[in-house]
Amino acid sequence: MNIVHILKKYPVVILLLLLTACEEDGDKIYLSGLEASEFILTETDILLSKENASKIVLSAAWKNNTLVVSNPDMGAPDVFTAYLQISTQEDFSSNVIETEGTGESKAYTGAELNAIARNLGLVPDVATPVYFRLRGSIGANMESAYSGVKTVYISPYLIDMTVGFILDKDKQQTGLTLASPDADGIYTGFVGATSWYNFFMEEGDGKIWGNLAADGSAFLASSEEGSWNFWYPEPGGCYYTEVNTVRKRWSAIYLPALEVSGDITGEMTFDRPNTRWYYVFNAASAGTATIRFSGQGDEYNYETGDGAPAAGKVTIAFAQENGQLVLTGAAGTISVQVPAAGECTLILDLSDPKNWTCEVTSGSEEPEPVAPEVYVIGIDDGITGGGWNFDNKLYLYNEDNLAYAGVLNVHSLWGYQIGTEKDNWGDVYTQAGGDAYSGTLEFKGQNNLAAPAPGVYLFDVSLKNLTYALTAVGDHVYVNGLDDKWEFNQTLAATSVPGVYSGSITVSGASSYGFKIYLVQNNWNMLFGGSDGKLTYGGADIPDSNSWSAGTYTITVDLVNRTYTIQ
Repeated sequence: MNIVHILKKYPVVILLLLLTACEEDGDKIYLSGLEASEFILTETDILLSKENASKIVLSAAWKNNTLVVSNPDMGAPDVFTAYLQISTQEDFSSNVIETEGTGESKAYTGAELNAIARNLGLVPDVATPVYFRLRGSIGANMESAYSGVKTVYISPYLIDMTVGFILDKDKQQTGLTLASPDADGIYTGFVGATSWYNFFMEEGDGKIWGNLAADGSAFLASSEEGSWNFWYPEPGGCYYTEVNTVRKRWSAIYLPALEVSGDITGEMTFDRPNTRWYYVFNAASAGTATIRFSGQGDEYNYETGDGAPAAGKVTIAFAQENGQLVLTGAAGTISVQVPAAGECTLILDLSDPKNWTCEVTSGSEEPEPVAPEVYVIGIDDGITGGGWNFDNKLYLYNEDNLAYAGVLNVHSLWGYQIGTEKDNWGDVYTQAGGDAYSGTLEFKGQNNLAAPAPGVYLFDVSLKNLTYALTAVGDHVYVNGLDDKWEFNQTLAATSVPGVYSGSITVSGASSYGFKIYLVQNNWNMLFGGSDGKLTYGGADIPDSNSWSAGTYTITVDLVNRTYTIQ
């Protein structure tokens, strides 16, 4: 019998050797190089948690050997398939999960391993021995051979399929959730969303859902690799959201207004960042008040698409059942306790999809309004030749992160500050760390933000995260979407006016979605959309092209003043 050469890929790995044979035309043909041996696992004890769900927690490695046949007139098969087997039984007599290995290694994230532990019936938060081995095969009609058995003690975490976690466009946790009380794959709840807010949803077993990655598939859900993010339509506000992983669809009902009637009467105001409605009123006396909530919502789904206005109208109403608030087709009576006479606030809190609440508190509970703009003080000393002013602004584009952005022409002599109120020189943000192009902020600090080299820059500032970032805007900006092309090959050139770009572009006709202005080549995040001649950072597609006929058009954008023209 020939001896196969053992090829070493991993210095510490004893390569997998298995033994099997096949029978053809009555002759025994022996294959060497398939004798049982060991393979490598990187861990022996693993404590799983939500914190390490996206991290690699366990890796396996092996070597696919070259096979040799006993008959020199026959060629050996070059197809070797490795299967990883996992079981709670050391002899693998039952409760076995098997997956095909790809290449010569396999890595498990915490979420993947936790899902396997759940399917094996492991008890959460208890270290349980789990057995791993490799099964080798060269064909369906061949006997398999097995490696030695490895043991890993795994402590899984509870997989709660009654909660769906809202992730941002970068698949990071937002703290928002949807609920599936029956753990049936249908998740619902209210979300306070900004216009065109992008998100994914993660189930308790780690599966992440987004939109099907295909044009014309808005509101179709997919958990496949490469799925797009979900997106809410315009306008932003209160959306009753359903993600149905069974039907692989989702929907959103926009609730523009909510009326309260009964002992308290009026139109409530939506506090979007906190996902709650409130109404300030004057109570004649303390005691029990009986009220009703109802409103007309606009439904967006696969049939209607994401275009405004929505085609479907839906009644959103609440009732009280066994002390809990529930959605109903018609408003039911709800009892609340008014604590005292005088100014009070009625609050309908929808932030927890498993426990909506309604209460009345004394005094005014109106949230602090979010400033629509902030001021960049001191960036134009070299331009104006003198004092600081409040003429340069950044505009709110993400209320949740208190994020402001804008394009400015910078020539600063002594650095600059970011002010929150016009002509208020005291309430300013300064530099805590970093350099002229990115870093951290502090409120009323000692050091001005460092000045970059003179030029045109996109400023992106988060007063919630206390961060800032500057990106130089070059000699060209990019027009994407005309003729339904998104290729960064149509440009507008810088003019003699800083921040103004212009160029002629020939189109064959109207485009499906309109177009956007991108500031950096191949960067899909730094963009301006807009409508009616106004640009908005991160905004929706500019729709003007929908009515165009074939021809050549001159497009001019003023990024500093946030305007555009088309001729």
